[in-house]
Amino acid sequence: MRLFVALLPAPAAAGELAAALRPLHRLPDAGALRWTAPESWHFTLAFLGEVPDHVRPDLDLRLERAAHRHGPHDLRLAGAGRFGDHVLWAGAEGDTTALGRLADSVRAAARRAGAPPDEERGFRPHLTLARAQRSRPVRLRPLADALAGFRGSPWSADTLCLVGSVLPRSGVPGEQPRYDAVASWPLGGEHPPGGPDDGPAGTAG
Repeated sequence: MRLFVALLPAPAAAGELAAALRPLHRLPDAGALRWTAPESWHFTLAFLGEVPDHVRPDLDLRLERAAHRHGPHDLRLAGAGRFGDHVLWAGAEGDTTALGRLADSVRAAARRAGAPPDEERGFRPHLTLARAQRSRPVRLRPLADALAGFRGSPWSADTLCLVGSVLPRSGVPGEQPRYDAVASWPLGGEHPPGGPDDGPAGTAG
């Protein structure tokens, strides 16, 4: 199964962002983008790709340990940016330092479980809003500028999620992957059984 580890925004926070996006859909070129659905929004901490079934038990245990060592932290959806003219994203403000430490711990946990994450880029908290076709780039700067002043209400990030990604199979243009949470753990929750921690808080899973 294709898996990634993520934090999901609170429903109220997602609703605020969805409302802020409505005017952007009327801007030039917005219709050429594939917009992601609010129910699929997430902050990816580690993308793991295809994970064999036999790896899952150890992966789940190590991610649970990582979640135990990091307490909840306050975030807000804020600002916007782009990756070239292909991806439009919303950013985060608040305790992003804690978010980065959690991402480091999650990635270490995945590596030790035998599911090394894709780490071609350093961790940069972002929530993907829309994508352009590779063959048809769109001028995203006006859209990013229009959303740059957005500041949502604070919310508590308190749950670590392991999410399965099911790629589209219908062949319908613009169809999005389906994301299903396959496991979740409260941040700062009860210490799981099964042995000592693998390392200090924020550095291992």
